[in-house]
Amino acid sequence: MELALQEIEAVNSVAGDNPIKIGILSPMSRPGDAMAGVLVSRGARLGAEYLREHGGVLGGRNVSFIAYNDMATAAEEGFPRSAVAGMAKLAMVDEVLAVLGQWHLRTTPWVAEMCEKIGVPMFVENGHSTVTHGRRTIFRTYFSIADRVPLMMDCLADIGARRIGMIAPDTVFGKTMADTLQQYGESRHGMEFLRFDFEQEVALDWREQLRQIKQWQPDAFINGGLNVVAGGGPVGNSYHILQQAIEIGLLPAVPMMVTFGFPMRSQDYWRMAGAGGNGVMWPATKFRPSWSEMTPIGRWFTDRFMQRYGFAPPDTCLSAFTDVTIIGQALQVAGTDSREGLLDALESTEFDTWRGPLRFERGAEHWHHNPPELVVMQYQTVGQTFDDAAIIYPPALADSKFRPSTVDGELP
Repeated sequence: MELALQEIEAVNSVAGDNPIKIGILSPMSRPGDAMAGVLVSRGARLGAEYLREHGGVLGGRNVSFIAYNDMATAAEEGFPRSAVAGMAKLAMVDEVLAVLGQWHLRTTPWVAEMCEKIGVPMFVENGHSTVTHGRRTIFRTYFSIADRVPLMMDCLADIGARRIGMIAPDTVFGKTMADTLQQYGESRHGMEFLRFDFEQEVALDWREQLRQIKQWQPDAFINGGLNVVAGGGPVGNSYHILQQAIEIGLLPAVPMMVTFGFPMRSQDYWRMAGAGGNGVMWPATKFRPSWSEMTPIGRWFTDRFMQRYGFAPPDTCLSAFTDVTIIGQALQVAGTDSREGLLDALESTEFDTWRGPLRFERGAEHWHHNPPELVVMQYQTVGQTFDDAAIIYPPALADSKFRPSTVDGELP
């Protein structure tokens, strides 16, 4: 939480008089994914800096942030009550113009419903597939579960995988992701699944389930662990499952895919996974620092992020940056700092983003949701950086073919 609030204070200390107030409502402590709050706050900070260095908003006004940890009372009252309480303060006490940072599927629908009732524009950062549908106030520039699942399973089918071992947590995201992966894999590709679900707040040891998966002789393994772990601590169960899979010999002989892009933080990934984690695949935004198609605003973000933090920006940071700069552009079009004027501009304007022009439409598939193009990435060399990772799927965007790992962690 301290790391996230440091980013917020860095913005607010130079916001000046009469700033545009934007709320950040994200998990910043256990029992939520506290790293999400840090990543969102970093991206939002750079969004505020970009607007300030490019003339400000509505006659030179800067952005300031009011941030709340949506896990503040989650242990006592549950996720939804804790998050909605934070949203109520932002909307009715602090009177922010807009909000970003919602991450957990266990909080986002309730917060979105409140925003809809009181007319507060909100940008969602998570993978919930339908939370924007039919709502006027909810927007998203990130990808959903429904966006990533076909890509993931089509990729596994493309490399010949038909028997899929899977471990998934009992969170809303974990179960929804696993259910959608299994349904798509079975119906589209005739895949077989050996799946084990676990209690997020209890499980610490998955060795027995991993041994059963190994004995079943799968063609691929889906590690559905998340960034949080029973008992707290800085390392998520995604890494614990990975390490135990290496320990019992499931990895690296069996190809592993994960459900979100934690390997993109390559320094952390190799420190925690070691050579046995080579060959990992993950769904990701078609983005990396060396991407030649990046627009000037994307180049500004990428260069500033790497200069400040020393590593390539995760797409969560990129999403929060995009949300803040879109709010700034929409206010310029609206010519007013009212919520209603902002909503009108968000629905009618084309925005400059890192991937080119972006609009929000009320489409049947993507209502107020404009996701980026997605790819499957793979580390093919131990110690490889995110910027050098291979794109292996879809074929039209791939710069390398899938390469299976050998038992010593190196790729042939």
